[in-house]
Amino acid sequence: MRKSHPIRRVVLAGAATVSGIVLLLSLKPATDPGSAQAAGIGAPPAASAQGGAQAAGSGTVTGDAAQTQYGAVQVRLTVSNGKITQAEAVQAPKGGQSDQITANAVPKLNQAAVAAQSADIDSVSGATYTSNGYKKSLQSAIDKAKASAGSQGSGAAQAGTVTGDAVQTQYGPVQVRITVSGGKITKAETVQAPSGGQSTNITANAVPKLNQAAVAAGSADIDAVSGATYTSNGYKESLQSAIDKAKASGGSSQGSGSQGSDSQGSGSQGSGAAQASTVTGDAVQTQYGPVQVRITVSGGKITKAETVQAPSGGQSTNITANAVPKLNQAAVAAGSADIDAVSGATYTSAGYKESLQSALDQAGG
Repeated sequence: MRKSHPIRRVVLAGAATVSGIVLLLSLKPATDPGSAQAAGIGAPPAASAQGGAQAAGSGTVTGDAAQTQYGAVQVRLTVSNGKITQAEAVQAPKGGQSDQITANAVPKLNQAAVAAQSADIDSVSGATYTSNGYKKSLQSAIDKAKASAGSQGSGAAQAGTVTGDAVQTQYGPVQVRITVSGGKITKAETVQAPSGGQSTNITANAVPKLNQAAVAAGSADIDAVSGATYTSNGYKESLQSAIDKAKASGGSSQGSGSQGSDSQGSGSQGSGAAQASTVTGDAVQTQYGPVQVRITVSGGKITKAETVQAPSGGQSTNITANAVPKLNQAAVAAGSADIDAVSGATYTSAGYKESLQSALDQAGG
């Protein structure tokens, strides 16, 4: 029988021990938290982030009113988990032949928007102007929905698109939309401006200069364009309201971010800030011009109501001057859109109440 040498046994035992240690080391990364995250095993945090993003992509958003040759077109979307589930026109051309064209085109456009999930939809035959206005307003609604969804993320306070209030001028409404990134205006554009006759040329000359000035100044403190005083003043007023909205949005986002226990941070998250806000209703087209209402809500109650658009020109100026203060007062007193029409101002009153209701819907009231 052959004897096993003692030294050989020691060598074999040592080799076995080394092999065992190597195996143990190779298994360790599976239980190492840092390695697990690097490999993508840390799934729960990722799932949580996705859940937040989906929640942010739900709700109702109204696009900007797009002016067409036959009247304004404005689209409202219902979005659920980032998908368009419903599209509807809250404004569309009406009167005369426009009624039939709108009745035929709008349902098809609504259906196409839901099917395409974008503004890349075909125009309806025989309704070119309405279709183009619809697509423009639809795109702005989609942009707003995306910006709203992004506002749940860490960079939302620093980037987004905001539309100012529509400001009525002697020659028509002016409304400005700005894109803000890193607290700075990176883009300014007009979504409404006077048109028709000489106004078309004045607008074409003034608006690009005003847009450029807004970006350069980063504020509404810009010079009026020579020969376009009314448009310039309306532009600056709408621009200021957009800047105010952007600041309000940014302030609340910062409050929920790095402020921690700082009194300003907690203040923006407190019940007072959550209950006080200014909301602008949809512009409602009436026989004599658009009516649009803005309300301030605090503690669930309307504390202020004002019109940002109302019929003007000729007899409409006197009717508006008489009716609007009464309607504003009634809205605050009633706390709802269930208010009486002002005698002699039936169309303005009806438009006012409809816009007021849309503002209350947006405010959650």
